[in-house]
Amino acid sequence: MKKICLCLFFAAIWAFFSSSAVHAALRVDIYGPGQNSVTLALAAPLRGPNTEATAMGHGLHTVIEQNLSFLPFMRLTDPKAVLGGTVLAGANTPDIDFKRFLLAGADLLVTAFWPDGDSGTKTVQMRAFETNTGASIFGKEYSKVTNKELPEVADRFCADLLEVLTGNGAFFRSTIVFTRNSGKLSANVWLTKPTGRNLRQITNMKGKAMSPSWSPDGRYIVFTHLDSTSHGLGVWDSGSGRVKRIRFPGNVVIGPSFTPGNKVAVALSNGNYPGIFLLNHAFQKERLLEGGNCINVSPSFDSSGSRMAFTSSRLGGPQIFMKDLGSGSVTRVSMGGGYNTEPNISPDGTLVAYSRMTSYGNRIFVQDMVTGEERQVTFGPGSDEQPSFCADSYFIAFTSSRGGGRGIYLTTRHGGDAKQIPTGGGASFPRWGEGGAKKN
Repeated sequence: MKKICLCLFFAAIWAFFSSSAVHAALRVDIYGPGQNSVTLALAAPLRGPNTEATAMGHGLHTVIEQNLSFLPFMRLTDPKAVLGGTVLAGANTPDIDFKRFLLAGADLLVTAFWPDGDSGTKTVQMRAFETNTGASIFGKEYSKVTNKELPEVADRFCADLLEVLTGNGAFFRSTIVFTRNSGKLSANVWLTKPTGRNLRQITNMKGKAMSPSWSPDGRYIVFTHLDSTSHGLGVWDSGSGRVKRIRFPGNVVIGPSFTPGNKVAVALSNGNYPGIFLLNHAFQKERLLEGGNCINVSPSFDSSGSRMAFTSSRLGGPQIFMKDLGSGSVTRVSMGGGYNTEPNISPDGTLVAYSRMTSYGNRIFVQDMVTGEERQVTFGPGSDEQPSFCADSYFIAFTSSRGGGRGIYLTTRHGGDAKQIPTGGGASFPRWGEGGAKKN
């Protein structure tokens, strides 16, 4: 009996370490300097053995493929490269021929199975496997799926898969707020998924909206609003869909930003140098966060709310600074260039992105607050401005004129080829938020 128990014990230990080794090998490090990548194959969706799901199954497959194309560390296997095809005898081991996908160069295989068919309101089972070992790394069932909900289900699956591979699925759970020009002194607030889906206008006001910012709970968006007679603070409530405009008589309102405590910080100027004020929940001045005989604007906070990045002219030209809100100490962040503006601190507090004026136009730079190293992450053409970190502290959205008109693009903390979000022309001031995205 002792011998049997000992064998079972060692078998369990072996299984544990074998499983851990598999998961460690599949982990995609998107944060380290030597970012690795993974090749993924999508098997044909099934509604039975060797029977492809051609209705909702095909639709979901297409959206997932589009979603994954936005991940710079993921390559998708060409189905034509899979000898024997992508239609399988089953969606789970032992009915999967992993060898054909391994020979096609895939590290991962994703399968989809619709046990009750893929028309109407049905359930789909999604799984991901490591092709070399056949080990399962992810599996989840999504119920009550309809044709209308396919994009949402695709986002939920991709977020779940991304979280398993990288530790964070925020990209596919996010919604980006931005403004879009429609004429002189005319711009309203819009929302979109980072993949460009669910594009919609949420304000319809005379005047120009600028610098929107999400509240941490996703309920409110604040923004600067200019009309022909005054500056104001716009507050959009997602619950009612209504906008409230708050005035600070005699003040110019510049670049509002929500704090992690669900309050708003904003730069206000009554004709003197603008200072950064914290507003209470009634959007009234609570206290001064940063002021003096110089320009102080563009507050941005890490997820702890203990540090604030901002732009200041205290040394002459605009530069980026960091304030420890506990001790009150201020340190300079941007060391190169004579004109650095629009800072955005990553939620994890390790990086600050900002726009630098160069002889070739504005470019986005990222300062690593841990190593002290600076990296240029965009290279034009055109001018690149208004960077904003996703909640994963990896993706960066920014405004660029590289396509002629102004549009919104995506890059990462490491740089690389920028990908445009299809928002239409005149888009600027992107900021990430959850916007009611479902977590599961």
